[in-house]
Amino acid sequence: MKCTLTIAAALSSALLLSAAAQAQGNIEKCYGAAKAGKNDCQTATSSCAGTAKKDAEASAWVGVPKGTCEKIVGGKLTATKS
Repeated sequence: MKCTLTIAAALSSALLLSAAAQAQGNIEKCYGAAKAGKNDCQTATSSCAGTAKKDAEASAWVGVPKGTCEKIVGGKLTATKS
């Protein structure tokens, strides 16, 4: 039970930090790094979040803290054609 509470607290903290960073404008779009179905918003082939058809789809993006996108394998700051 204690482990479950610790994990829940860690996840809650991560979500709060992410929300705070996004509110401050410290988030950038990272193209080509989203897993299938985990993209944050519109792609070249769909208009909704969570609809990327494959991993690392070039037009799908996920919001990450500024300065980290280019450290992710396949991550790019601009969309490229699939």
